Amino acid sequence: MKIIQLQFIFVLMLMSAATALGQDMGQDGGTREKWSLVSMEGIVKDINPESREVTLTDGDGGMVTITAGDSVERFDEIAVGDLVSFEYYTFIKAEFRQPTPEETNEPLQVVAAGGKAPEGVDPAAVVGAMVKAVVTIEVLNRPNMLATVRGPRGNYVTIPLEDPSLIEQLRVGQVVVLTYAEAVAASLQKVSAPE
Repeated sequence: MKIIQLQFIFVLMLMSAATALGQDMGQDGGTREKWSLVSMEGIVKDINPESREVTLTDGDGGMVTITAGDSVERFDEIAVGDLVSFEYYTFIKAEFRQPTPEETNEPLQVVAAGGKAPEGVDPAAVVGAMVKAVVTIEVLNRPNMLATVRGPRGNYVTIPLEDPSLIEQLRVGQVVVLTYAEAVAASLQKVSAPE
């Protein structure tokens, strides 16, 4: 898979379980990682039929872009404005540190081809390419414990955090290095069409 073909997809995965990101950053800024199965509903905001990517928003305004895997049937029936339910496995590793010069020069890198999830996760789970990206914190909603980041291709994702001391250490404009598995939907079903 060529990096130029990748859309900056955050799984976010973190929209449901971001326990790994809710820890103390420690001396070097810290590194946290987590696998999760995400089940949610969202409103379709954008569809790319060629890549089968769908951008959705949840009820709280958080956004996620997922790729409809080969197992998703009737993809062509989904339209902007539809309410859909979907599930996907995700992986994220957040490094709260400054990027290296190499990472700054190449802010989006494929570090592994797609494949099956590791031991301890449903063995049938398929994930997309593992991608490392240099992202920027755009919004910090401290009362609701949410951080919204923008990737090098301009896509956004909202990440829930659990540790109040972590969100207090973060700042708008701060750069974070994320490694994540592109979200490949295991299921994607229309719940209702726009009225």
